[in-house]
Amino acid sequence: MSGAEEQMQQLRSKATELLLREEWRDSIQLYSELIDLCQSQISNTHQHSDPGHLSKLHKSLCVAFSNRAEARSKLQHFTQALNDCDQALQIEATHFRTLICKGSFDLSDWVLNGFRGKPLELAEYIGPVKVNRSEISGRGLFATKNIDAGTLVLVTKAIAIERGILGGQDSAENAQLVMWKNFIDKVKEAVTRCQRTQLLIDMLSTGENEAGLEVPDMSIFRPEIEENGCSNDQKLDMDKILSILDVNSLVEEAVSAKVLGKNSDFYGVGLWILVSFINHSCNPNARRLHVGDYVIVHASRDVKAGEEITFMYFDALSPLEKRVEMSLSWGFNCRCSRCKIEEAVCSKQELRQIEIGLEKGVDVGGAVFRLEEGMKRWAVRGKGKGYLRASFWAAYAEVYGSDRSMKRWGRRIPPMEAVVDSVVEVMGSDERLLKVVVEGLKKSGGVVEFERAMKLGRGFYSKVIRKQALRTLLEIGINDKGY
Repeated sequence: MSGAEEQMQQLRSKATELLLREEWRDSIQLYSELIDLCQSQISNTHQHSDPGHLSKLHKSLCVAFSNRAEARSKLQHFTQALNDCDQALQIEATHFRTLICKGSFDLSDWVLNGFRGKPLELAEYIGPVKVNRSEISGRGLFATKNIDAGTLVLVTKAIAIERGILGGQDSAENAQLVMWKNFIDKVKEAVTRCQRTQLLIDMLSTGENEAGLEVPDMSIFRPEIEENGCSNDQKLDMDKILSILDVNSLVEEAVSAKVLGKNSDFYGVGLWILVSFINHSCNPNARRLHVGDYVIVHASRDVKAGEEITFMYFDALSPLEKRVEMSLSWGFNCRCSRCKIEEAVCSKQELRQIEIGLEKGVDVGGAVFRLEEGMKRWAVRGKGKGYLRASFWAAYAEVYGSDRSMKRWGRRIPPMEAVVDSVVEVMGSDERLLKVVVEGLKKSGGVVEFERAMKLGRGFYSKVIRKQALRTLLEIGINDKGY
């Protein structure tokens, strides 16, 4: 290691330590020294030298600008902070931490204000993902590098969206039909107005000939790719568009989604192009937040490079038999890794007896105990345990939420924390898991329990909501929603 590299490493380590200790002025001074040194090294490095070394220097410079921006913003030196953000984004246009610091995706103030007023006008963002052939179905969205839980995958605005308040069952069905018609009209208007919009929609599946569909290059989805004039004189194939909307439209209130700032009676349907490539899995790794006309897709658990990004289209915290019924109602037969593993175990007669017993109202604590003992005899280990616990999560949640059940069965079944961790490993964060953890936190308190709740919260709400706002969301849940 050269003297300059060693000096950079020491500056970086000390500046980061000061930043974490919230010593903003001292950290700014050291980051300034690091930035000067990085820029000097880049200037003195020949273009034809080791490209890996030059790339590392640029990365270090980007991070230094980003961290100095964060420290400056804490001191309310906003103009200087924004300048640092712009410098960092010139080096790496999608540097996530810089975009957060600049406010492009930070929803914290809106959350802390109780969702009053309009949410932040979000920037569109495409993270480390690409479209490719999928073993699940047709084409899918894949991670091109490791993605931590809570990290943004993409942020995109709807091509068209229609919303309304639903009433009782009969009026709700009529309202949905009217909304669907209005939604189709809005899509038609968007397509008529812009040829690029039509080209993007034409890429989507109609539900037929999946294998023959082209894998698009990611550059076409980037928001900076626009057409001059953006007019469209081509004749519309409305039959094809209707088929595409039938397959690819999303409702805002879904099992894998959370609408921020709206009540539960609020119904919305929309079309978000890149999100339409995300397939279903019963062991999903992503969730979505709906904010205004935008969808924020984030990792709900850690995702490895090359892994397909997936949602659950229906409630995957359900036993295999119910998931099979639901997948068929969606028009496909799920063959994800979880379903394959559970098929082998679910042939056990005892497991079926446990399921029937729960349907008939047997003691849930006893059912959970039988399942845990059964997994030992059936040699179910690792992810298999997480899959089966996810399938019977409703029973586990009922036991952990009942003082009476815990008094009788608490010492005979695994602790809540172990079960939650095993389910999160295979399913990612979910509101129902978060509910049980926060209820446990209310009873016992403690730093470890709080950190577990915060980690789950980041997996559920994503990193667009900072710590204080996330704490507020969890407190709102405790006061107003029963978790």
